[in-house]
Amino acid sequence: MAAEIVNPRSDSVADSARDSAGDSATHATADTGHGTDEPFDPAFALHRGGKMAIRATVPVRDKDDLSLAYTPGVAKVCSAIAERPELVHDYTWKSQVVAVVTDGTAVLGLGDIGPEASLPVMEGKAILFKQFGGVDAVPLALATTDTDEIIETVVRLAPSFGGVNLEDIAAPRCFEIERRLQERLDIPVFHDDQHGTAVVTLAALRNAAKLTGRPLGGLRAVISGAGAAGVAIAKFLLAAGVGDVAVADRKGIVSADRDDLTDVKRELAALTNRAGLSGSLEAALSGADVFIGVSGGTVPEPAIASMAPGAFVFAMANPTPEVHPDIAHRYAAVVATGRSDYPNQINNVLAFPGIFAGALQVRASRITESMKIAAANALADVVGDELAADYVIPSPFDERVAPAVTAAVAAAARAEGVARR
Repeated sequence: MAAEIVNPRSDSVADSARDSAGDSATHATADTGHGTDEPFDPAFALHRGGKMAIRATVPVRDKDDLSLAYTPGVAKVCSAIAERPELVHDYTWKSQVVAVVTDGTAVLGLGDIGPEASLPVMEGKAILFKQFGGVDAVPLALATTDTDEIIETVVRLAPSFGGVNLEDIAAPRCFEIERRLQERLDIPVFHDDQHGTAVVTLAALRNAAKLTGRPLGGLRAVISGAGAAGVAIAKFLLAAGVGDVAVADRKGIVSADRDDLTDVKRELAALTNRAGLSGSLEAALSGADVFIGVSGGTVPEPAIASMAPGAFVFAMANPTPEVHPDIAHRYAAVVATGRSDYPNQINNVLAFPGIFAGALQVRASRITESMKIAAANALADVVGDELAADYVIPSPFDERVAPAVTAAVAAAARAEGVARR
């Protein structure tokens, strides 16, 4: 690898920004990001100048270094790669770098804010790749929302990358973009909003079931939200052996008797809802074992109260969960959210760095269902004997997470025959 992507800030800069949050009133003219005399905002201070930089990993101190790093020495390496294209993985950074691609149409809870406004999030994603998985990542915010244009752009950029992480692209286009890119490329293409969320959800659900002595096959789950995350979670839970899953959108349960379904939802209806439910989300929750929220909105307390005894409530909307944890705890045996200030945070950073690290380690051509299930199992196993109602999923800062997921994904890739080393 000839370069490395890093966070250019020292820890002291970040610490200073965090520390300043506590006494912002004393910084009447400090950095707000707008050039105005407003109170100090540590978020703007931390982001000024961006959160990333690229630096060389080899020295260029004199003419000898220059002649090796660039011309004429580089020509030997280029010629070797031209003769044997697979050498690109050994003599460039390709096998260690991921493209983080977005069109800015579904950014966090902000929605369609455009490519420029998405960049702080994409930079953040890139530094999480590096921090938690040791994987370099490059943010690519594209100035198009056209499906064909996004696909063609990524295909043309692909020779520079070992994998593609699709990020914050609105449904239903995200499904087609991922599918068609994986068909055309021989490197992993992974839409984290779908699969990262699904992997961490399954890991938490597996441990919740273990804690309460129930098999996955005996659980009936209800998912609020039929967007990218909801669709992926539903399919993934069924693939992992969960007994039944029903998915609700704004109009109620996604079922075959509805005449307003998109192609994606028609496919979903054929796979899910084996109980034949129809009507509202609230009605479906009666007697359900699991609630999974990935839609926002509010679920009434009586609907949660109607769930089966010892239910699991994973209310993952940010910043406001669909069910407040205090309410969920009145009825549920295990409660999880998407927030870091409550126990059991369902956080994608537990999955995507290790998944890509494992796939890149073995130069996998794709990320398969088996690799994702292996990642979920490894993540669940990190909890081990510490399993408790307020600890069914490890912290993103648990140093055991990324190595465990990486190893499991690499082994699964080899077992499935998609590894190339």
